[in-house]
Amino acid sequence: MEQGDFGPVRLERHGRVGWLVIDHPPANARSRAVLAGLRSALRELEGDPGVGAAVVTGAGDRFFVAGADIGEFVADGPDGTREKIADGQRLTLEMERSRLPLVAAVNGYALGGGLELAMACDLRLAAAGAKLGQPEILLGIIPGWGGTQRLPRLVGRGRALQLLLSGEPVAAPEAREMGLVNQVVGTEGLRSAAQELGERLAEKAPLAVAAIKRAVSDGLDRPLAEGLEVELRGFDATFRTEDAAAGIAAFLEKRRVVWTGR
Repeated sequence: MEQGDFGPVRLERHGRVGWLVIDHPPANARSRAVLAGLRSALRELEGDPGVGAAVVTGAGDRFFVAGADIGEFVADGPDGTREKIADGQRLTLEMERSRLPLVAAVNGYALGGGLELAMACDLRLAAAGAKLGQPEILLGIIPGWGGTQRLPRLVGRGRALQLLLSGEPVAAPEAREMGLVNQVVGTEGLRSAAQELGERLAEKAPLAVAAIKRAVSDGLDRPLAEGLEVELRGFDATFRTEDAAAGIAAFLEKRRVVWTGR
């Protein structure tokens, strides 16, 4: 295992899977330093051709990210807080546009900005005891990292409004039922499950992975005809790659393919 520190974010490499571990006691709150650490660590992983997937998680077994650092809100004032929120939005877009498939391993409470961070990942695994929610309304504010936008896209308008307007969290099994998380696993098995999923994703053709992410992100909210055009451009681009030629040949010859990213 290789390891590096980016402030409150610890970067680990386990084979072809990079881990971004948020270690910001006592509750892994989303702070300016956490934002900077996540951005820098993710960019380092993206620049490493030996990494094919990444996992985002929190240190310990109680908190993924338990919301924002409210103390920073008070200190920054309205203008400073607005810029911090905007920077957080930019980070979530960078995560969605990353070439790497991102897995959120929700090890505990994922509230407010924590849930928004998890929703910016491509897939979400949750420990059985995890709780997820958007409690901003209890502070007299609304989510700012995409909670009002990504949550309805994942679970539908009615269920999203239930979470947003009540501020009440849901347990991991209910989050699975509503489509907010992809899989619920035992707390002790979360890390190994996330690593295994990351390894499977890292084995896939990297150019196709990135193209699928772009097509879903760019086409999801367009009219169907426009979304299909986005898909067509992605198909055409990947079909012309060396990886596509190698993948098709390997399929026809019934042998394993080695992806080169070209």
